[in-house]
Parts: sequence; structure tokens; C-alpha cells
Amino acid sequence: MENLSINDQGMLNIDIMELPINCVVVISEGKAKVRELPEHGEYKILTHQGKVRRMRREEGEEF
Repeated sequence: MENLSINDQGMLNIDIMELPINCVVVISEGKAKVRELPEHGEYKILTHQGKVRRMRREEGEEF
């Protein structure tokens, strides 16, 4: 489940049984997206003028 939809009343319905165990839901400009979080790493949400422009996943591992 990558993209979610928001209905006409502004409601977002999510079945938590379908979501990854660790995830983030980002809502911007009437759009909603869910992304699974990396086991080791960062998930950066980049904005421009108050709007989400990019979501970047950066993974790493201990040496």
C-alpha cells in the first residue's frame, strides 16, 4: 500500500492490518502516502514553501 486516498469529506481510512509494522504516513496537499521505515537508516521528508516535495530513504549498517 503505497498511495492512500482522501475522500471528499477529507477522511483518510487506513486498515492498520495492511500497513507495514514500522511506517510513516505523510499527508500534503490532499494526498497521503505511506512508506515503510528502513531497519537501520533515515527517512527524510523534504519540503518547499510548506509543501512536501520529496521523501528520501537512506539506509546504512554498522561496521
